Amino acid sequence: MSTFANQLLAKYPLISDQVDKAQVEVILRELQSTIEHGVEGDVVEFGCYIGTTSLFIRRLLDVNGDERAFHVYDSFVGLPEKSAADSSRAGDQFVAGELAVSKKQFVHEFQKAHLKTPIIHKGWFSDLSDQDVPAKIAFAFLDGDFYESIRDSLTLVLPRMQKGGVIIIDDYAREALPGAARAVHEHFSPDRVRTDHNLGILHL
Repeated sequence: MSTFANQLLAKYPLISDQVDKAQVEVILRELQSTIEHGVEGDVVEFGCYIGTTSLFIRRLLDVNGDERAFHVYDSFVGLPEKSAADSSRAGDQFVAGELAVSKKQFVHEFQKAHLKTPIIHKGWFSDLSDQDVPAKIAFAFLDGDFYESIRDSLTLVLPRMQKGGVIIIDDYAREALPGAARAVHEHFSPDRVRTDHNLGILHL
């Protein structure tokens, strides 16, 4: 783990139980690598909930003195309906409307932490257009939980990912949420995806 990531995880708490320290470590490690390698483009996060990972992404950009734009995307009304691609024998975890957090709550967490608020895009991923996404993306964290959310976010970010960029997909290796991996495998074979703490990692 990078020194910066070590310092941040030691100093600041997680503000929700939807992600653990090991997963945040992976996210920060991969973001740090894109920064150090000078990968061109902005940072995007699809599915930000209350802002647990968003806060750490902002902090890592700040300690690096990195001024690239940071965009977050969320419905702020909770999860959408599942599709048949999300069916799993492991259980019926997460239902429509669950994990609802208002945009105001998200912004409040950044204000409380005295951090610059990301550029916020409110809406379902399926309703977003090309104009809502940066022209060049260096790092993308996709936390849509379900098949259609991951499919729609991949459709938006893939044409804009830059050489050397990284995409991280939450729940990629989680048995109870198989839709994430199914959406990824429409674009990449499983041997292209490295897994770490249920996260799928793509180096482009």
